[in-house]
Amino acid sequence: MALQHIIDYESELNPQQHAVVTAGRGPLLVIAGAGSGKTRTLTYRVAHLIETGVDPHRILLLTFTNKAAREMLHRVDMLAPSTATSIWGGTFHHIANHILRVHGERVGLAQNYTILDQSDAYSILDATMLDLGHKKKDGIIPQGGVLFNILSLARNTRIDIEQVLQERYPFFLEYAAEIEKIHSSYTERKRRQNLADFDDLLCLWLELMESNENLRVFYADRFEHILVDEYQDTNKLQADIIDKLAALHRNLMVVGDDSQSIYSFRGANFENIMAFPERYPDARIIKLEYNYRSTPEILGLANESILLNTRQFRKVLQPLRHTGLEPQAVRPGDVYEQAQFVAGKIQELTASGTPRGEIAVLYRAHYHSMELQMELTRRDIKFDVRSGLRFFEQAHIKDIVSYLKVLVNPQDEAAWKRILQLMPGIGIKTSQKIFTRIQSTANPLEACIGDQMQALIPKGARPYWGGMRETLSGLAQTGLEVSPSVLIKTALESGYRDLMYSKYMDADSRIDDVEQFLSFAAQYDSLSDFLSELALMTSTETEEVQADGVPQETVKLTTIHQAKGLEWSVVFLICLVEGRFPNPNNFTSLDDEEEERRLFYVAVTRGKDRLYLCSPLRQKESTGYMSSLKPSRFLRELPDSCYRHADTSDYYEF
Repeated sequence: MALQHIIDYESELNPQQHAVVTAGRGPLLVIAGAGSGKTRTLTYRVAHLIETGVDPHRILLLTFTNKAAREMLHRVDMLAPSTATSIWGGTFHHIANHILRVHGERVGLAQNYTILDQSDAYSILDATMLDLGHKKKDGIIPQGGVLFNILSLARNTRIDIEQVLQERYPFFLEYAAEIEKIHSSYTERKRRQNLADFDDLLCLWLELMESNENLRVFYADRFEHILVDEYQDTNKLQADIIDKLAALHRNLMVVGDDSQSIYSFRGANFENIMAFPERYPDARIIKLEYNYRSTPEILGLANESILLNTRQFRKVLQPLRHTGLEPQAVRPGDVYEQAQFVAGKIQELTASGTPRGEIAVLYRAHYHSMELQMELTRRDIKFDVRSGLRFFEQAHIKDIVSYLKVLVNPQDEAAWKRILQLMPGIGIKTSQKIFTRIQSTANPLEACIGDQMQALIPKGARPYWGGMRETLSGLAQTGLEVSPSVLIKTALESGYRDLMYSKYMDADSRIDDVEQFLSFAAQYDSLSDFLSELALMTSTETEEVQADGVPQETVKLTTIHQAKGLEWSVVFLICLVEGRFPNPNNFTSLDDEEEERRLFYVAVTRGKDRLYLCSPLRQKESTGYMSSLKPSRFLRELPDSCYRHADTSDYYEF
């Protein structure tokens, strides 16, 4: 399928972008510096492939967030109308889910499987441990979330559990055999109930290709061109999937920045991008170094900040903007004076016309922002802490989703337990007992609605059982053939609204959330598709939903890890002192130091116009004495010409 109009690539792209977009066949590694227009380059590359005759059905575009996938496909559609819907585009988990819905039975999943989000997976793990005789008061075997992280890290890095324990959780090493047993039982429990957690999606996708040669060849042939965004963030499991898919045509383009590889704690493998030329010896390497984001002064500091890293693809960010203000280094007396300086500067900036939404404060660890939050509150400066609850993770939204899950998959243990525990008097053990009873029936949903259920409900919960039964009956009668929005409305009106009034002090606000959720669900026709997309969405990206649908204009407070991929006109980087940044808890080797330095590089490249680097002089110890603080090595490494020292006294309020 050719494009209906010809794109003038030379005039719309810079020379480096043009080289990537028009590159021929074969493996290609694109080192995309911060602010270099990689999204534009990727979308024009897809458009160029289509223009030169590649069938959109045979293009696979892999991203790390649903938002990135939507943005890229929208841009492709603007360049090549009516083609984007034919492209296989989305997150790794999205594509895996799509393939498993068709072929999952080959690896033990029926088509109507449900996807466990993290909290549901924790619940299933806790139930598994309870069945095996482990209780929270027994020893120090990890529970729920910690155990899930251990198992997840092992699967995503493709190393055994004992090695994960040795490297990351040595205090649990003596329980390796027990953890292996729990993992085995957890896996069997999921299969028995037709459930899959997020790691299952990728593991089973790879298993499909490794155990079914015909299927591997089919998809390797299907995807003539594969494009991968943020390749530096891929783990071993994802890299192995990509290599399997690219083995036939070898038209693999990976785009990333080794200098922004900062997620090893999640299992991201720095070696994937560094060793790409070794795995693909005929790969071309093209660097995108023209920066559209920041002033020359900020880029000069950024280029200097990464020089001491020995393992990298060397590049120099080149500014395309005119000269601006020098970055400023600030040495307040302590963290309280630091907070006063930042708050005062924010007031000055906003008074002179800088929107609050264009200001961000970045830090290495969440607790570094505590004093600043207090100061901003005192001065009535509106701010948003990025680590707050996501919209789709709020309790009342998850309650509604659990009702929908049992309608699709009546064997979903986690969903049943959440619903049952909504009733006062029913806790973990009682919900487990009730679920065990209804699970043994032909249809757990019908059994739960039936009259015999009354005998299983404890006396304290019986006053609430009528409303719960009404909600379940309403959903069962409505059925699966309607829009998810109709089912959400049914759940709300047939009992859950009354339950919220009995459970929450802010019931009206929560009902507004559910009604907004109902509107969001209206865009889906299939409940199964809706639940799958919702689960995938909540696993990868933060959703900021305002009551009126308009994003609030606030100063952003965020860890650097959460800030990656974002940009602001003004950036404050606080607590730049030894012992806080770099983080001593994540600092045991040269590799650790280099990742911390990459984290600093990510932080400074978020700024467009102004950059403030704050390193307090001293801190009060628990004993009451003041101790001196040494500026971060990442500041001390910089030449003095990279910044100027700021006068902070105007912003302190003594």
